[in-house]
Amino acid sequence: MVALLTAFGLVLAVELPDKTLVATLVLTTRFRGGPVFAGVCAAFAVQCVIAVAFGSVLTLLPDLVLSLVVAAMFGLGSFMLLREGFSEADEAGEDASRVGPAPLSFLRSAMTSFGVLFAAEWGDASQLATASLAARIGNPVAVGVGAFAALIVVAGLAVFIGGKIRSRINPKLIQRCAGFVFAGFAAFALLQLAF
Repeated sequence: MVALLTAFGLVLAVELPDKTLVATLVLTTRFRGGPVFAGVCAAFAVQCVIAVAFGSVLTLLPDLVLSLVVAAMFGLGSFMLLREGFSEADEAGEDASRVGPAPLSFLRSAMTSFGVLFAAEWGDASQLATASLAARIGNPVAVGVGAFAALIVVAGLAVFIGGKIRSRINPKLIQRCAGFVFAGFAAFALLQLAF
Protein backbone atom coordinates (compact mmCIF):
# COMPACT_ATOMS: atom_id res chain seq x y z
CA MET A 1 0.00 0.00 0.00
CA VAL A 2 2.91 2.36 0.71
CA ALA A 3 4.26 1.85 -2.82
CA LEU A 4 0.85 2.60 -4.34
CA LEU A 5 0.32 5.77 -2.27
CA THR A 6 3.89 6.95 -2.87
CA ALA A 7 3.52 6.52 -6.63
CA PHE A 8 0.09 8.18 -6.62
CA GLY A 9 1.28 11.20 -4.63
CA LEU A 10 4.48 11.69 -6.59
CA VAL A 11 2.92 11.33 -10.04
CA LEU A 12 -0.06 13.53 -9.13
CA ALA A 13 2.28 16.28 -7.90
CA VAL A 14 4.42 16.03 -11.03
CA GLU A 15 1.53 15.90 -13.51
CA LEU A 16 -0.83 18.61 -12.23
CA PRO A 17 1.29 21.50 -13.56
CA ASP A 18 2.61 19.45 -16.49
CA LYS A 19 2.07 19.37 -20.24
CA THR A 20 -0.16 16.31 -19.84
CA LEU A 21 -2.87 18.42 -18.25
CA VAL A 22 -2.47 21.08 -20.95
CA ALA A 23 -2.52 18.56 -23.80
CA THR A 24 -5.63 16.82 -22.44
CA LEU A 25 -7.29 20.18 -21.91
CA VAL A 26 -6.53 21.18 -25.50
CA LEU A 27 -7.85 17.90 -26.85
CA THR A 28 -11.07 18.31 -24.86
CA THR A 29 -11.67 21.75 -26.33
CA ARG A 30 -11.38 20.19 -29.77
CA PHE A 31 -13.12 16.81 -29.35
CA ARG A 32 -15.87 15.36 -27.17
CA GLY A 33 -14.79 14.53 -23.62
CA GLY A 34 -15.59 10.80 -23.66
CA PRO A 35 -13.30 9.80 -26.52
CA VAL A 36 -10.53 12.08 -25.25
CA PHE A 37 -10.71 10.52 -21.79
CA ALA A 38 -10.70 7.00 -23.26
CA GLY A 39 -7.73 7.72 -25.53
CA VAL A 40 -5.76 9.48 -22.82
CA CYS A 41 -6.41 6.69 -20.30
CA ALA A 42 -5.27 4.07 -22.82
CA ALA A 43 -2.08 6.05 -23.48
CA PHE A 44 -1.44 6.35 -19.75
CA ALA A 45 -2.00 2.61 -19.26
CA VAL A 46 0.53 1.72 -21.95
CA GLN A 47 3.04 4.26 -20.67
CA CYS A 48 2.70 2.98 -17.09
CA VAL A 49 3.29 -0.59 -18.22
CA ILE A 50 6.36 0.52 -20.18
CA ALA A 51 7.69 2.58 -17.27
CA VAL A 52 7.23 -0.23 -14.77
CA ALA A 53 8.57 -2.92 -17.10
CA PHE A 54 11.69 -0.99 -17.94
CA GLY A 55 12.08 0.85 -14.65
CA SER A 56 15.72 0.20 -14.09
CA VAL A 57 16.64 0.37 -17.77
CA LEU A 58 15.02 3.77 -18.37
CA THR A 59 16.85 5.38 -15.49
CA LEU A 60 20.16 3.98 -16.74
CA LEU A 61 19.95 5.40 -20.26
CA PRO A 62 22.84 7.69 -21.14
CA ASP A 63 21.91 11.34 -20.75
CA LEU A 64 22.55 11.99 -24.45
CA VAL A 65 20.10 9.31 -25.60
CA LEU A 66 17.47 10.32 -23.06
CA SER A 67 17.70 14.00 -24.04
CA LEU A 68 17.41 13.14 -27.74
CA VAL A 69 14.37 10.92 -27.17
CA VAL A 70 12.70 13.56 -24.99
CA ALA A 71 13.41 16.31 -27.54
CA ALA A 72 12.04 14.19 -30.40
CA MET A 73 8.85 13.35 -28.52
CA PHE A 74 8.22 16.95 -27.49
CA GLY A 75 8.93 17.99 -31.07
CA LEU A 76 6.37 15.49 -32.34
CA GLY A 77 3.79 16.70 -29.83
CA SER A 78 4.51 20.31 -30.84
CA PHE A 79 4.13 19.46 -34.51
CA MET A 80 0.80 17.71 -33.94
CA LEU A 81 -0.62 20.56 -31.85
CA LEU A 82 0.64 23.34 -34.13
CA ARG A 83 -0.57 21.55 -37.25
CA GLU A 84 -4.03 21.32 -35.76
CA GLY A 85 -3.85 24.84 -34.32
CA PHE A 86 -2.92 26.39 -37.64
CA SER A 87 -5.07 24.17 -39.85
CA GLU A 88 -7.16 26.11 -42.32
CA ALA A 89 -10.35 24.13 -41.74
CA ASP A 90 -11.60 26.34 -38.91
CA GLU A 91 -9.77 29.46 -40.08
CA ALA A 92 -11.86 29.61 -43.25
CA GLY A 93 -15.10 28.44 -41.67
CA GLU A 94 -16.87 29.06 -38.43
CA ASP A 95 -15.00 29.71 -35.22
CA ALA A 96 -14.48 26.35 -33.52
CA SER A 97 -15.13 27.82 -30.11
CA ARG A 98 -18.73 28.52 -31.07
CA VAL A 99 -19.53 25.28 -32.84
CA GLY A 100 -18.27 23.00 -30.09
CA PRO A 101 -16.27 19.81 -30.48
CA ALA A 102 -15.36 18.52 -33.90
CA PRO A 103 -17.88 15.96 -35.19
CA LEU A 104 -15.36 13.13 -35.47
CA SER A 105 -16.08 9.52 -34.66
CA PHE A 106 -15.42 8.23 -31.17
CA LEU A 107 -12.61 6.02 -32.44
CA ARG A 108 -10.85 8.77 -34.39
CA SER A 109 -11.05 11.22 -31.48
CA ALA A 110 -9.82 8.57 -29.05
CA MET A 111 -6.96 7.51 -31.33
CA THR A 112 -5.87 11.14 -31.83
CA SER A 113 -5.92 11.65 -28.07
CA PHE A 114 -4.00 8.42 -27.55
CA GLY A 115 -1.33 9.45 -30.07
CA VAL A 116 -0.81 12.93 -28.65
CA LEU A 117 -0.56 11.77 -25.04
CA PHE A 118 1.46 8.65 -25.84
CA ALA A 119 4.05 10.82 -27.61
CA ALA A 120 3.98 13.50 -24.93
CA GLU A 121 4.57 11.05 -22.08
CA TRP A 122 7.87 9.67 -23.41
CA GLY A 123 10.63 10.84 -21.13
CA ASP A 124 8.10 12.73 -19.02
CA ALA A 125 8.84 13.30 -15.36
CA SER A 126 5.97 11.02 -14.34
CA GLN A 127 7.25 8.20 -16.53
CA LEU A 128 10.74 8.54 -15.13
CA ALA A 129 9.36 8.80 -11.59
CA THR A 130 7.29 5.65 -12.13
CA ALA A 131 10.29 3.81 -13.54
CA SER A 132 12.50 4.97 -10.67
CA LEU A 133 9.97 3.95 -8.02
CA ALA A 134 9.44 0.56 -9.64
CA ALA A 135 13.18 -0.04 -9.63
CA ARG A 136 13.70 1.27 -6.09
CA ILE A 137 10.67 -0.07 -4.23
CA GLY A 138 10.53 -3.44 -5.93
CA ASN A 139 6.73 -3.60 -6.11
CA PRO A 140 6.02 -2.81 -9.77
CA VAL A 141 2.30 -3.64 -9.68
CA ALA A 142 1.56 -1.26 -6.79
CA VAL A 143 3.73 1.46 -8.32
CA GLY A 144 2.04 1.04 -11.71
CA VAL A 145 -1.47 1.16 -10.21
CA GLY A 146 -0.63 4.23 -8.12
CA ALA A 147 0.91 6.08 -11.07
CA PHE A 148 -1.98 5.15 -13.37
CA ALA A 149 -4.55 6.31 -10.80
CA ALA A 150 -2.81 9.68 -10.49
CA LEU A 151 -2.72 10.08 -14.28
CA ILE A 152 -6.45 9.26 -14.49
CA VAL A 153 -7.21 11.95 -11.89
CA VAL A 154 -5.23 14.52 -13.93
CA ALA A 155 -6.98 13.45 -17.15
CA GLY A 156 -10.38 13.66 -15.48
CA LEU A 157 -9.67 17.18 -14.24
CA ALA A 158 -8.47 18.28 -17.67
CA VAL A 159 -11.50 16.82 -19.45
CA PHE A 160 -13.85 18.45 -16.93
CA ILE A 161 -12.16 21.86 -17.21
CA GLY A 162 -11.89 21.57 -21.00
CA GLY A 163 -15.59 20.86 -21.29
CA LYS A 164 -16.41 23.92 -19.19
CA ILE A 165 -14.21 26.36 -21.11
CA ARG A 166 -14.82 24.96 -24.61
CA SER A 167 -17.42 27.58 -25.47
CA ARG A 168 -15.47 30.46 -23.93
CA ILE A 169 -12.01 30.02 -25.42
CA ASN A 170 -10.94 29.53 -29.01
CA PRO A 171 -9.41 26.01 -29.16
CA LYS A 172 -7.10 27.08 -31.99
CA LEU A 173 -5.47 29.61 -29.67
CA ILE A 174 -5.02 26.99 -26.93
CA GLN A 175 -3.58 24.50 -29.44
CA ARG A 176 -1.14 27.08 -30.76
CA CYS A 177 -0.01 28.08 -27.28
CA ALA A 178 0.38 24.45 -26.21
CA GLY A 179 2.27 23.68 -29.44
CA PHE A 180 4.72 26.47 -28.75
CA VAL A 181 5.10 25.31 -25.15
CA PHE A 182 5.87 21.79 -26.40
CA ALA A 183 8.42 23.27 -28.83
CA GLY A 184 10.00 25.05 -25.86
CA PHE A 185 10.21 21.76 -23.97
CA ALA A 186 11.90 20.18 -27.02
CA ALA A 187 14.41 23.04 -27.20
CA PHE A 188 15.08 22.73 -23.46
CA ALA A 189 15.76 19.00 -23.84
CA LEU A 190 18.22 19.75 -26.65
CA LEU A 191 19.90 22.47 -24.57
CA GLN A 192 20.51 19.89 -21.85
CA LEU A 193 22.79 18.12 -24.31
CA ALA A 194 25.17 21.08 -24.19
CA PHE A 195 25.50 20.88 -20.41
